[in-house]
Amino acid sequence: MAVASSPAPPQAPPKPTWDPRRPAPPLPWLRPTIRIRLTLLYGGMFLIAGILLLSIIYLIAAQALNVGSELPFKITQGSVASDICNLPSGVSPDVMNKAMDSCVNDQRQHALDSLLSRSLLALLGLAIIAFAFGYAMAGRVLSPLGRILRTARAVAGSDLSRRIELDGPDDELKELADTFDDMLERLERAFTAQQRFVGNASHELRTPLAINRTLLEVHLSDPGAPVELRQLGKTLLATNERSEQLVEGLLLLARSDNQIVERKPVDLAEVAGQAIDQVHGEAEAKGVAIRGEQKSAVVQGNGVLLERIALNLVQNAVRYNVPEGGWVEVTTEVQHGQAVLTVTNTGPVVPAYEVDNLFEPFKRLRGADRTGSDKGVGLGLSIVRSVARAHGGHIVAQPREGGGLVMRVTLPV
Repeated sequence: MAVASSPAPPQAPPKPTWDPRRPAPPLPWLRPTIRIRLTLLYGGMFLIAGILLLSIIYLIAAQALNVGSELPFKITQGSVASDICNLPSGVSPDVMNKAMDSCVNDQRQHALDSLLSRSLLALLGLAIIAFAFGYAMAGRVLSPLGRILRTARAVAGSDLSRRIELDGPDDELKELADTFDDMLERLERAFTAQQRFVGNASHELRTPLAINRTLLEVHLSDPGAPVELRQLGKTLLATNERSEQLVEGLLLLARSDNQIVERKPVDLAEVAGQAIDQVHGEAEAKGVAIRGEQKSAVVQGNGVLLERIALNLVQNAVRYNVPEGGWVEVTTEVQHGQAVLTVTNTGPVVPAYEVDNLFEPFKRLRGADRTGSDKGVGLGLSIVRSVARAHGGHIVAQPREGGGLVMRVTLPV
């Protein structure tokens, strides 16, 4: 039988490079970026050096002018006229000398004050130029980091073909860029190998399921087949179809790098109801009652994978329950703008420190009910966590008082 080649794997949508739960800063300039810090460092060092230089010049000028000292000469006879100082006339030489000392010292202080004010204005202007120059130089020095950042953002959007290819001197930044390029090349090879493996696995898994479906359809088309066999064939055909859908969903999940590409509205209440219907027979056989109210909670996602979440949780709740009088409560609702699926069950006491191990592949709790049993292979909750993360949600497990667990899956609506 000829099998059509599988289509090219879809590309995952770009992943956000920020945490959407954290609000963006109101002003980007308030972010303490490396460029801003280098600018403050350059400008601050220039400002400190300018203040020190101005202080030294001021002290030297004050010492040279001898502010507050007497004049090196004295008037012994006659009078002195000045256009700057208001000197008295017709007074004794001592009074005239004191008036001249006061006038000259005032002029010295005025010169120092003028020197200080103009120097401060010049220092302010040079500081502004220094900060601007430092900002420009910091941007030039950090431009390779900007290229690295843009490439990293492109890679975060699943574009592993991008490379930095930084030119320039063989310094630490170029070494960092070359190392990043080497890492991207290894990641691209690994991702390509993973896609090739997924394509091969898709072919190998689809072929036997397609053969089984064909054989069952041929058997059901026989009008002479007994009623019991026809009913069994319909059951097997439905099971085979569900297996095909599950394989398609898991392969889609693997190809899209844990991101759901094709999203459709799915009601968690309907998904939980289907899971309850599938486990109803097993629950009756074990004497476990299933209860709970399923309210409408519509999310955007893959219906087959979301049904696998509910089915795995309900199956685990039924299988790992108390021998008599056990119950499982399945509820769906919308809380705080998010869809919540909660599965609560009675069962053995689960230590709080063992809860995290439930989601690890091929790991089970220590105890007779879970270790060494034939109830599963230890992948159910791992799949649940993976599918929940692929839909942008998460799952939390809590021990229930008196025994059992409370599983809560939260998904964005």
